[in-house]
Amino acid sequence: MSICEGKLYVVATPLGNLEDISARAARVLSEVDFIACEDPRHSGRLLQHLNVRTACIAVHEHNERKVCADLIERLKGGSSAALISDAGTPLISDPGYHLVRAAHQAGCRVVPIPGPSAAVSALSVSGIPSDRYVFEGFLPAKQSARRRRLTELRMEARTLIFYESPHRIVSALADMADAFGVEREATFVREMTKLFETVRKDALGCLAKWVSDDEAQRLGEIVLVVKGAGEAGSDQDETSELQRILGLLLARLPLKDAVTLAAQITGERRNRLYALAIGLADH
Repeated sequence: MSICEGKLYVVATPLGNLEDISARAARVLSEVDFIACEDPRHSGRLLQHLNVRTACIAVHEHNERKVCADLIERLKGGSSAALISDAGTPLISDPGYHLVRAAHQAGCRVVPIPGPSAAVSALSVSGIPSDRYVFEGFLPAKQSARRRRLTELRMEARTLIFYESPHRIVSALADMADAFGVEREATFVREMTKLFETVRKDALGCLAKWVSDDEAQRLGEIVLVVKGAGEAGSDQDETSELQRILGLLLARLPLKDAVTLAAQITGERRNRLYALAIGLADH
């Protein structure tokens, strides 16, 4: 199917591995009249790989509103365009919302070209319930605001998906463990599809300590998938019983020995018991 005039194609691009580009996405990028992208230099590497020579126009958070009207006029005049972000699906914590909204308001057709999404890709490998989830994007940069938001989400039953920056990941994980509890299950996903891809599922308390201790885990693109609060009854009762057993053992044994014995008694994972024991010891 050939490219139609006056359409805005929202095109998902690879998260890192260029082999993840779809044949349809590559064709669209080569056939549209222009490409709206965050950074033409960054996107240039993908376009060079695809041997695409379509002209690029920078559309980012600082200029999107300013250039939007001109781009819409070009669409209304019959030009076709593709919107891409630096990686993944546009608009998902990336620029493009104002352009897409303006295209709808102008009567231009907006066409999705599906492909990679960091949030959905992380969810798919997380081992956390995926039937109902909520995407929270980036948490507030300031700790006070971040803690308020996490407190608001503490009883959210759906799986939570967050993006986080490398320089805030240690404090963000610590705040999550404090707000949700050190034993809450979560999966840390870093540098998906790239050389140092990491996927680790554990209790929040354990993840927080691991990332704090390992500087290498504080590099690159990071997604956190956190299990929802669950039903108020069974999960809380189970946790309370584990805490009771650990409390009795910790009164008589060193932490490591208490965790080992608790694992033998309950059959629970050592990582979860360790996180619970740390929480008890801190109080």
